Amino acid sequence: MTKILLAALLAVCCAGCGTTEKVASWFSGGKDNSEPPSPLVEFRPRLNVVRLWSEGVGSGTDDQYLKLEPAVAGQRLFTADSDGEVVALDASNGKTLWSEDVDEHITGGPGFGENVVLVGTGEGEVIALNADSGKKLWRSRVSSEVLSPPIKADGTVVVRTNDGRVFGMAGDTGKRLWTYDRTVPALTLRGTSAPLVSGGIVIAGFDAGRLAALDLPTGRLIWETSVATSRGRSELERMVDIDSEPLLMDGIIYVATFQGQIAAVQLESGRILWNREISSYAGFTADESYLYLSNDQSHVLAFDRFTGTVIWRQEKLHARAATGPASIGDYVVVGDLEGYLHWMDKATGDFVARTQLSGARIIVKPIVVGKVLYAYASDGTLAAYTYH
Repeated sequence: MTKILLAALLAVCCAGCGTTEKVASWFSGGKDNSEPPSPLVEFRPRLNVVRLWSEGVGSGTDDQYLKLEPAVAGQRLFTADSDGEVVALDASNGKTLWSEDVDEHITGGPGFGENVVLVGTGEGEVIALNADSGKKLWRSRVSSEVLSPPIKADGTVVVRTNDGRVFGMAGDTGKRLWTYDRTVPALTLRGTSAPLVSGGIVIAGFDAGRLAALDLPTGRLIWETSVATSRGRSELERMVDIDSEPLLMDGIIYVATFQGQIAAVQLESGRILWNREISSYAGFTADESYLYLSNDQSHVLAFDRFTGTVIWRQEKLHARAATGPASIGDYVVVGDLEGYLHWMDKATGDFVARTQLSGARIIVKPIVVGKVLYAYASDGTLAAYTYH
């Protein structure tokens, strides 16, 4: 495991005591001996990328490794910053529709569902806002820090907390309906996988490499399966966290673990259809044929999503802390630690375009709606792009 990985993640959490062990050199005060990022490579651009608009939204997350990924719903974008500001924007031009200060340290979100915007806080609160006006609807306490977006579906809000719990809450009041509890290992990455809800089933990934399916109305366990097995002598070597959101396509769940595997899991039964050894925390995307993933060395790979066979591997972003890829047309796009967006050909992995969003790092993967890509940097810069 490279030292740049630890620097990119900033912190490893001691889940049992709720403290944080600093591992990046700029956190610990030690000498910075992390692996330097690969220099940008020269190539002949084959794609004209056009910036449609760009806006500075809130204070961003530049001082913390918080994956506050914007949410998109129709013609609206929702953002949240660590200082507590939640903003709704017109997705067509970036103009602010409303802004609301929740007066809390936001660490998870924003999530969206059924015209409600949801954020989680470092103090273990979930706050619901009306998506049309920003008006606060309710706030409710959970057991610990919320590091991934809460979501609402079928009248139920689902929240994943940093202490290994998943909560189901009444969507109109925030009243707790059920809790699913999973033991957290002594050492975990700082971050949690966002739950996925489909057809009345909650899919949740956990820090020990386990994936669970829960009944949305009751929280009852439907099945649980292990997608990675801990190995090694130290707690650090045995970390196999699921930190990226599972992806569901055609009844198959795709899930990746840190220091473990990527796997295709049958939704109905939890049976593993195929798996491949790989370490990833950044996330992935898919289209009809392929699965695209950034590994912990910042290499981008394409897999056949039915067999797990590697189609291509792009290694020229080594140690650049690539985000999870986004799929747009015939291309995949990742952001990096210097604020660049790298556009690659889906068929080959070759670079076709590069543009810089900001001088600040990009932590969250871009979002795609049709032929428009939205990217968000950790200094609060949000921009929309298209291509010709």
